[in-house]
Amino acid sequence: MLDTSCCVPNCLEKPYAPAGTRSLCKDHFLTFLTWRRRRGPQMFHTYAGMSMEERDTIAAEWMKTLHTDDVPAAAPKL
Repeated sequence: MLDTSCCVPNCLEKPYAPAGTRSLCKDHFLTFLTWRRRRGPQMFHTYAGMSMEERDTIAAEWMKTLHTDDVPAAAPKL
């Protein structure tokens, strides 16, 4: 997890958790977990047994489901 920002395009939030070999911010990570949960309980067991490179495929599939409206703009730091 050496990323300096979330791997979702246009998201500038700090990394929170891994998604394959890349990182997601907290909001996107929770969305990713929800998406995996909706795919069924077997997804959690399958995902846990995958290598990081195999997880990249799942993360890429999830990113295709995101709309540009779902990507929060980073709030300016004061």
